[in-house]
Amino acid sequence: MPRQRHRAAPVIGPSDLFLFNEGRLFQAYERLGAHLAGDRTSFALWAPNAREVSVVHDHNGWEPGLDLLEPVGSSGVFAGELPGLPAGTRYKYRVVPASGRPRDKADPFAFAGEQPPLTASVVADLSYEWQDAAWMAARQHRQGPAAPIAVYEVHLGSWRRRPDGTSYGYRELAPLLADHVEAHGFTHVELLPVMEHPYYGSWGYQTTGFFSPSARYGSPVDFMAFVDHLHSRGIGVILDWVPSHFATDEFSLGDFDGTRLYEHEDPRQRTHPDWGSYEFNYSRHEVRSFLVSSAWFWCERYHADGLRVDAVASMLYLDYSRKAGGWVPNRYGGRENLDAVEFLQVLNDSVHERFPGVLTIAEESTAWPGVTRPSTEGGLGFSMKWDMGWMHDTLQHLARDPLYRHFHYGELTFRGLYAFTEAFLLPLSHDEVVYGKGSLAGKMPGDDWQRRANLRLLLAMQTFQPGKSLLFMGGELATWHEWSHEGELEWSLLDHPDHAGVARFVADLNGAYRRLEPLHATDFDPEAFSWVVADDTANDVLAWLRCGATGSVLVVANLTPVPREGYRIGVPTAGEWRELVNSDAREYGGSGVGNLGAVSSDPVASHGFPDSLGLRLPPLGALLLGDEGAVRGLKE
Repeated sequence: MPRQRHRAAPVIGPSDLFLFNEGRLFQAYERLGAHLAGDRTSFALWAPNAREVSVVHDHNGWEPGLDLLEPVGSSGVFAGELPGLPAGTRYKYRVVPASGRPRDKADPFAFAGEQPPLTASVVADLSYEWQDAAWMAARQHRQGPAAPIAVYEVHLGSWRRRPDGTSYGYRELAPLLADHVEAHGFTHVELLPVMEHPYYGSWGYQTTGFFSPSARYGSPVDFMAFVDHLHSRGIGVILDWVPSHFATDEFSLGDFDGTRLYEHEDPRQRTHPDWGSYEFNYSRHEVRSFLVSSAWFWCERYHADGLRVDAVASMLYLDYSRKAGGWVPNRYGGRENLDAVEFLQVLNDSVHERFPGVLTIAEESTAWPGVTRPSTEGGLGFSMKWDMGWMHDTLQHLARDPLYRHFHYGELTFRGLYAFTEAFLLPLSHDEVVYGKGSLAGKMPGDDWQRRANLRLLLAMQTFQPGKSLLFMGGELATWHEWSHEGELEWSLLDHPDHAGVARFVADLNGAYRRLEPLHATDFDPEAFSWVVADDTANDVLAWLRCGATGSVLVVANLTPVPREGYRIGVPTAGEWRELVNSDAREYGGSGVGNLGAVSSDPVASHGFPDSLGLRLPPLGALLLGDEGAVRGLKE
């Protein structure tokens, strides 16, 4: 006997549908998708070119055409309410196009999914009692432009694993990661995308679940507990988020209702030439509602403290990685994606207004103007931008044999021309330790001692430059091998005193950054930075000042393996300057060349100042010295 069809009653109102179709429903996750309501579950799906939509699931034998959703007016949304589908029910939508073959699709707004390689959506209950009220109340202050922000970038599946080689879950990882972050002085973690993705080797950047954390590590509530625990330890959580492209898997967003709904119809705009993924069509209002809602969702339901937006350059340029004739100009004949610009402005403005203090961070690799300028001034409105130029130039310089570095001195001073044009974050990210690039320590020239010394020098130059900072996991261990997502970090290196010394150095670097007001409160203030030595190509020495309300600090970097005695550098204040950090200290695995903890100025004019210091510069080393005001202002 054939099963009886069930037509579910629509459960979405006209005002929500109007806003969704206008691209202005930024909490669309409250209306679309699957929602538990007592003993019933409501469903709503946008599929404007479908002839029929039904829900196939665990409780109807996955038989299409039984649990039908009703079209709601001319909105393109099919919706309804079904009985007896509890939390944990697996489901998909059977979408029957107006023409063409039917297809089974995962829910674009699903709160949970099956663990890959399985692909069904899962009805989920997101009830959770948060315990992070103190963190949330203080967040806006702790993440402001003058706050110390030192980010530890993490791929959860390969940071640390169980003894049997399997991945830890969200709840197991939380205290382990918090302990490590706390011990090394970082203020935030940034997670490579935790949004569901079918291919583990994509690291999450080929997303299929824009509203569901990966089931590889647990449930949505488990991930909430993960964030909650980090907040309880005073650690912020930034999520990598990918609104630039999406995976082409058949169960996902592509060719959703028999038409190119989320992606472009024109093949010259549809597929990203580098990644083979589909690019979002930002001119489509409903796509904007979908993407901004995804951003809001992670901030609201998971208390995310920031979103790092991936591949912004690929969004901004219509000809990104495309050959002549292989792209479509904008309405003015230009290469700028005007729809993407408008989308990013709406995204940033709405997130900052709705969630004060939440950071939005652009991975933007070009010189697009005004990435961190307010949209009211024509900018994109991001909180910060990755300084990819600094990362490239500095790594390129330090990878050179020190014998030849002085020929390329400008690689380290060039940043001074643009350092304050945006609010920059200086990254040493996962992108620099994969695909044959080697680890940070592995890039460095010389023997093992010199490689570690060069790495400590790199980390000091990153921390003491103006701007916030980010370090990918493993950099603090001075790992020799480049990162692999299939394993875990080389934790055994910490049994080696010299590698443990690098980890100790990272902790002390971050401690100095957090405690010294001139190092964090002035990260975006051009008046607080000045070069002291920016022309000593013969000795390959650099020096700069960071000045704050409490006093001044001097940074000196010696890019050669030759110690320098009596190197004279002018300073703005007379008196004792304490050596606060020395990357060559023995406890870090260095040779111990330094200034015995402090040095007093001489009334000898140098570098435009009436007083100066005669310093012992360590080989391949960096010094941080503070005047009496900076030392008095040290924060405990």
